[in-house]
Amino acid sequence: MDEKKVVSFEKKHSKPSNEKNNEIEYCSFCKRPNTQVPKMVKGPGVNICSECTLIAVQYLILQDGLMSAEAQRILDLLWGVNRK
Repeated sequence: MDEKKVVSFEKKHSKPSNEKNNEIEYCSFCKRPNTQVPKMVKGPGVNICSECTLIAVQYLILQDGLMSAEAQRILDLLWGVNRK
């Protein structure tokens, strides 16, 4: 299965037929190219790799030292944890 390494959240525009699909994109935070990270999310004028995303999520959730119930619910959904 050929899975895309760069996911774009930019508005879709028709691309010229000669534009390359395998362009190198760089993380705006760590500056690594998409060839050196598991995944990359591309936004309007900014990119973030999956590793920097995880660091940001950890910081935002744990900055107060306690995880809110809502944050825990979202993480459980993301990781597929079934709590009863």
